[in-house]
Amino acid sequence: MHAILAPEPGGPEALRITEVERPAPGPGEVLVRVVAAGVNRADILQREGHYPPPPGHPDIIGLEVSGVVAELGEGVTGWRPGQECLVLLAAGGYAEYVVAPAGQLVPPPPGVDLVEAAGLLEVAATVVSNMDLARLSAGDVLLVHGGAGGVGSFAIQYGKALGCTVLTTAGSAENLDYCRALGADHAIDYHGDWVATVMEVTDRHGADVILDIMGAQYLPLNVRALAVGGRQVTIGLQGGRKGELDLGALLRKRASIHATSLRFRPVAEKAAICERVTRSVWPMLAEGLIQPLHTQRVPFNEVRRAHELMAAPGHRGKIVLVVDEASGAGSTRRTE
Repeated sequence: MHAILAPEPGGPEALRITEVERPAPGPGEVLVRVVAAGVNRADILQREGHYPPPPGHPDIIGLEVSGVVAELGEGVTGWRPGQECLVLLAAGGYAEYVVAPAGQLVPPPPGVDLVEAAGLLEVAATVVSNMDLARLSAGDVLLVHGGAGGVGSFAIQYGKALGCTVLTTAGSAENLDYCRALGADHAIDYHGDWVATVMEVTDRHGADVILDIMGAQYLPLNVRALAVGGRQVTIGLQGGRKGELDLGALLRKRASIHATSLRFRPVAEKAAICERVTRSVWPMLAEGLIQPLHTQRVPFNEVRRAHELMAAPGHRGKIVLVVDEASGAGSTRRTE
């Protein structure tokens, strides 16, 4: 089968379509024929040599796919060959076939075509698991950094669906408008004094929960923006790994900071998160409380262009690599 690797770290030119052996499902696993693969910022980090897959997983890039069940491993129940599915992966998604534990497969959300759905599971699992950790609930003020990206786009809508006041940051007028269209109550240009704006629009309350993708660069700013009893969850390090933290300021606010990663969680935890997404988030999509993300489709053999688009200023929503357009086009379509 064909798969995409980066044999040597580098830019998009490092990506190679390579012939590799098709995987076989072991006990408790499922082989899936891939229709489309979601593109995530973690894929760029892996290509650059900064985010290798967990031990025992292939060097093939890709953390999520949509597809069709091809073969069941020993002991798998609840799935049958020919069923459409979404798959959460630790690696291996940029390929014609993937293998995953059965608990990391979920049915596609109702009314979303299989290609478009390829970019939903990773963001949904990331947002839901981290907002559960932060105890996000109705009435909270949620600040989402990078609201125009895939995770941010989903987090804005999820926060609104829970009954939160949602603030977000973005870097251009177009992306700010996009965030407002998703439901953000306040979209703030991060080039300015966004902390002051957060405090102003919340009447000095601050953010009860911050979903942070920046890491070190925003660490002291986020502490200033947190409400008393606030909770920050850092899921990305786009602004660096090492920063200065004023523990006194954190202590005075009785606030907390968590740092999490979905990719390295144990199989059982991932299965529980996938079940939570199916049970709680897919109904929100069915009811129209959350809309499928703006999705740009790129052919599998144009993967370098997909990575260039992901890194380009103004990127919004999700990018998916289309492996089998015919299969995706034949599945359920979202009704407008």
